[in-house]
Amino acid sequence: MKPRTIFFDDTNRLRSGWRFLVFCTVFFVSVLITGTGGIALLQAIDPSVTEAGDNRITIVSGILLLASALFAGWFCGRFLERLPFRALGASFTEGWLRHLLLGILFGALTLVLAVAIGFAFGGLRFEWNGVDTTALTRSLAVSFLIFAVGAASEEALFRGYMLQTFARSGLASVAIGLTAVFFGYVHKNNDNATTISIINTILAGVWFGIGYLKTRDLWFVFGMHLMWNWMQGAFFGIEVSGLTNLVSAPLLKEIDGGPIWLTGETYGVEGGIVTTIAITVSTLAICFVPGLRAASMRHGDTETG
Repeated sequence: MKPRTIFFDDTNRLRSGWRFLVFCTVFFVSVLITGTGGIALLQAIDPSVTEAGDNRITIVSGILLLASALFAGWFCGRFLERLPFRALGASFTEGWLRHLLLGILFGALTLVLAVAIGFAFGGLRFEWNGVDTTALTRSLAVSFLIFAVGAASEEALFRGYMLQTFARSGLASVAIGLTAVFFGYVHKNNDNATTISIINTILAGVWFGIGYLKTRDLWFVFGMHLMWNWMQGAFFGIEVSGLTNLVSAPLLKEIDGGPIWLTGETYGVEGGIVTTIAITVSTLAICFVPGLRAASMRHGDTETG
């Protein structure tokens, strides 16, 4: 093997593994620069923004992560593969709204299935939270923004360039597996995380990865991710990946009777097998449901080596 073939393929392009490493480097440098500067600017504008749990910091941090992921994806696509920005699947191209709405539907139905299984087996019960309309409306709106920014940034990172560049080299299975493991890894230190919650998060990464490959844009997986998180926290009052501070006044109050392996208890349903079952069913549905496909072939969807 010639030394050059370690780095470049037959078309003289940098191999996908090296492209992945370049993307990670550009992303982390961008996060370091924009994150430090952005939060400092926010605190300079409003000195009251001091706590890490402040919703304003959460939203701004999410926006900066999203911008960094999109920038790194554009940069690597443009200079390593000669692809336009729209190859990332984050543009308003043909079919984006249809995919977004379908993603919202899939995310909602999958979450409802998980909750229904827990309810049917006696592990989950719900009561009206009894909050006033003003508090409820504000909570729904603010939490929607928080979860939308979070879902967008995570999808742009994990299902954006790093998955897509491997897929373009004919390594779709590697792409889904690698990004799913990374997705699980970044959630492993969440409050009350368990082995089941980490497995479910990896499984969710596979769910989202297959969703991307089926539609070839990020709108579908963004809709799934957003609705799964938002309904979980804002409607059912369930912990979202162990987090309890993102929703101030949910519509319902969750009463979790366990056992933990079924419902996840303090981590939320993502820590129980109700989620394992629901996501598995939803993944199979995505694979076989008719009509769920890319609206048109985007530039860069073909293999590049």
